[in-house]
Amino acid sequence: MLQVNSFAAGKWIAPSQEARPIYSAVTGEKIAQAGSPLDTQAMLDYARTVGGPALHRLTFHDRARRLKALALYLKERKKPLYGLSYTTGATHADSQIDIDGGITTMLVFASKGRRELPDAHVYLDGEMEQLSRSGTFMGQHICTPMLGAAVHINAYNFPVWGMLEKLAPTLLAGVPAIIKPATATAHVAEVAFRIMLESGIFPEGAMQFIAGGSGGLLGQLGPQDTVAFTGSADTALKLRSSEHLLRHAVRFTAEQDSLNASILGPDATPGTPEFDLFITEAAREITTKAGQKCTAIRRIIAPEPLVEPVIDALSARLDTARIGDPAARETTMGALVSEAQRADVQARLATLASEAQRVYGTDTAPLDQGAFMTPQLLHCPAPDEAQAVHAVEAFGPVSTIMPYRDLLHAAALANRGGGSLVASVITHDPDVASQLAQGIAAHHGRIYVNDRDSMEESTGHGSPLPHMVHGGPGRAGGGEEMGGVRGVMHYMQRTAVQGSPRMLSAIGQTWLPGAPVTKAVEHPFRRRFGDLALGESLLTAPRKITLADIEHFAHFTGDTFYAHMNEAAARANPFFPGRVAHGYLLLSFAAGLFVEPNPGPVLANTGLNALRFQKPVVPGDRLRARLTVKRKTKRTEDYGEVLWHVELENQEGEAVATYELLTMVAT
Repeated sequence: MLQVNSFAAGKWIAPSQEARPIYSAVTGEKIAQAGSPLDTQAMLDYARTVGGPALHRLTFHDRARRLKALALYLKERKKPLYGLSYTTGATHADSQIDIDGGITTMLVFASKGRRELPDAHVYLDGEMEQLSRSGTFMGQHICTPMLGAAVHINAYNFPVWGMLEKLAPTLLAGVPAIIKPATATAHVAEVAFRIMLESGIFPEGAMQFIAGGSGGLLGQLGPQDTVAFTGSADTALKLRSSEHLLRHAVRFTAEQDSLNASILGPDATPGTPEFDLFITEAAREITTKAGQKCTAIRRIIAPEPLVEPVIDALSARLDTARIGDPAARETTMGALVSEAQRADVQARLATLASEAQRVYGTDTAPLDQGAFMTPQLLHCPAPDEAQAVHAVEAFGPVSTIMPYRDLLHAAALANRGGGSLVASVITHDPDVASQLAQGIAAHHGRIYVNDRDSMEESTGHGSPLPHMVHGGPGRAGGGEEMGGVRGVMHYMQRTAVQGSPRMLSAIGQTWLPGAPVTKAVEHPFRRRFGDLALGESLLTAPRKITLADIEHFAHFTGDTFYAHMNEAAARANPFFPGRVAHGYLLLSFAAGLFVEPNPGPVLANTGLNALRFQKPVVPGDRLRARLTVKRKTKRTEDYGEVLWHVELENQEGEAVATYELLTMVAT
């Protein structure tokens, strides 16, 4: 008998006499127990006063590095998780999605944190806004971590992935987490949590764990706390409509019920790669995790003439499903999480039977013990008149096929789900994909388009990826999890800051145009990464631009565009006063003005951002460059990335071009 413990305020707490039982999905036997009374106020205080401040002392990059280390630590110790996962009814392939998929998700957030967030404590959201005529009063949006705790309420179907896909962006944001998994699979989540905690990679108070009930936790949250929920729409409604949460404006993100659809394009007829792909995807979504996926295909929408071929082909594919012991590698479909869940699915099947006829599957359980059931395929011939097939989700291996007349009708049927996490479109016709995307996007969080061109590398209808938003409007909850840095922002406060460029630079930990600069005492390219300071600036000597320069550059590069070579044609152009210098000639001359030619700390030029040509340069103009340290990001122990603000100006002091230059500089 496994004792599933809670970890609260720095201590492990064993189950009490009132603990809830956990049963094996395979045998129906009691295998674990979880739950004990907890001092949830102490947990919140611990998160806010211990975990939060420790995380805030770390930069985004510090936290990203720790995320990567944590994921790799868990990866090396994941084997015990598989043995426990089988008891939940998950096959080996299902468990890989949950365990390895969760670890991969954490690694993606670690990578994006290093690449897309600054090595600082403040994230700048967008560019500065000029709020005054001369630019002495400016505005900047910044994002900083919330100062409370993030409460994660996870569903039973993915005890590891569900935990890690919420935990990764939360820790990256710098917010401590209190994790509450569903009790039915809490024994798997607890072992994963214990491994992460024992690593010691994140500071004390960054993570806590509730096994069993959460008591009065939600009633103790305040405006700096957040809730991220995954589960049923009914439970989400009950929680998010709490007077306490509403009164204190506690952020509540929900990912809930979803009657996802898959639409077969009219071009995808039998014999095409797309038709075979459609059948493969539908069968996989019905059988993977025994259909217990929030992204599973619940409604199969096919052209009227193709409904019977789809039923025949899909039934034949479902015949190949091997239902049995989840631990056996040859098993392709395991059990539902519990006998209670199977009973719930059967009750919902009875409701769907009023509008749809079963064309595949039986009421008889395929095994004598455990929560097993056969795949169920229903056919609804009149989806326009139907209600239940667009409103009732049987959270198991159940899907309903229905016909459509044209693409407008297909989109209307998909949208009848009232808001879904995902819809897939299987077609090789770009016009079909475009029309359907425009018709259904407002009702869906993700649209998955697949055909012969992408099928070999595509990840599947039911696979939410950490790079992309996972959520959906309406019935699906209205939330947006993951989505790369977008997911991190759910745990941060966006604040509009107004002031002088000098003040905004100090607040944002990034030099901003208009802020004071410090004259470089020596060429900055001779200075090592650690010696460079934000705002350190070099103003070069001028260089005169001649007509000979322009013509030489034109012939040397082959860029003989008329604005550079034909005086009359250039004057006829409303943007030019006559022949002008090439923009890329200006960049080349700028490099010649500020580059230090001798070997030194600068290792490489890795690119430029935000290039703007602001004023034409004509023969006779004198060009000089100002190079200013805008931001520094340490990449390894040996080198860091320096972002330089470069401004090219003419003899009148007018800006003719601006851009950001990226260099790698030795430490």
